[in-house]
Amino acid sequence: MADVLIGLGGNVGDVRATFGKAIANICGMTQGVLLARSSDYATPPWGEAEQARFINACIEIETGLDPHALMFTLHKIEKKFGRDRAHEKRWGPRTLDLDLIAYDEVAIDKPELTLPHPRLFERAFVLVPLAEIAPDRVIAGRSITAALAGLSTDGIERLPDLP
Repeated sequence: MADVLIGLGGNVGDVRATFGKAIANICGMTQGVLLARSSDYATPPWGEAEQARFINACIEIETGLDPHALMFTLHKIEKKFGRDRAHEKRWGPRTLDLDLIAYDEVAIDKPELTLPHPRLFERAFVLVPLAEIAPDRVIAGRSITAALAGLSTDGIERLPDLP
């Protein structure tokens, strides 16, 4: 079984409700066990600034799927929730974005999959929720907390828990 970190994001529709359903799908379709779930955070858009704020969160799961099968499954779940990767604008609005952040200590650098996630250490919107659930986790030689210390968290706001 592998210990996996996954980032969730979206800014179209009822994103928080989508997260709940998506997490259930992730666990079900990967035969995964949910180990931790961060709070939801409202965050400024990244890349394409002229769009609605995003909501971001992270989960930690345990799964027996290999990294490629897991990535395939995450893309299938995104599609189920309305994401069309083939026709969307890069870094544009989306109903659901699932990023495979880290898979145990595995390092992969292929066109279809890079692990750990190649832009992880540039993205406070991923590191803030990760720091909540796995502050001491070391990825590519850096702890989440140390990586986050070097970034601005301006505009990132923890949302109240849902009832």
